[in-house]
Amino acid sequence: MRRLLILCFLSLGLVNVMAQKEKVKNQPYADNKLFHLGFHVGLHAQDLILTNTGVTNNGEVWFAEIPNYSPGFSVGVIGDMFLNSYLNLRFTPTVHFGDKKFVFREHNTGEEFTTTVRSNYLTFPLDLKYSAFRLNNYRPYMIGGVYGGLDLGRKKGNPLLLKGADVGLEVGLGCDIYLPFFKLCPEIKFCFGLVNLLEKNRGDLTDPDMLKYTDALSKATSRMVVLTFNFE
Repeated sequence: MRRLLILCFLSLGLVNVMAQKEKVKNQPYADNKLFHLGFHVGLHAQDLILTNTGVTNNGEVWFAEIPNYSPGFSVGVIGDMFLNSYLNLRFTPTVHFGDKKFVFREHNTGEEFTTTVRSNYLTFPLDLKYSAFRLNNYRPYMIGGVYGGLDLGRKKGNPLLLKGADVGLEVGLGCDIYLPFFKLCPEIKFCFGLVNLLEKNRGDLTDPDMLKYTDALSKATSRMVVLTFNFE
């Protein structure tokens, strides 16, 4: 039994050594380029943090929520500048095609009203990428920075209208996978808007009764989760 245990420990040690054995690296100098370009595609989910006011002008008590998320499509380009062995500056203009479904519920009667707001955001993130030590053909990293965004899908006359510009912070994680001819980098980012996007001046509404849905809210700030696959 003792010999069997010793043999097992030796086998595990041998497997561990073999697992850490240096392999042939694909694109060994890819990270040393001063500038390089790429593109990314992926999915995202849009959200808003809503602050309800409660009572509207006509005395009704309406509350709003976004009960579920609809996946949207994201596509963009990547511009990367080498700073040092562990830091890169990245500019990644991206278009996010998606929407948000709102459900309004009147507190006293239980009446519900549902509306969808389509938002196609063109964002301009500027991030710092901090990469860990490269292990064979894998290199995990963290990323974070600021972004500005424009809503290209605004449509006046809807029960809710969001402002056309946003500013926020973003953080994320990813991993560079070095393939023979390019890098594939799965990446997830979390975006936090800093601007109140709720448009309160609703001169575009022709039906005054629709104002109660805008009046039911005092604030709406954006949130977004983005999963992309970068090709560099």
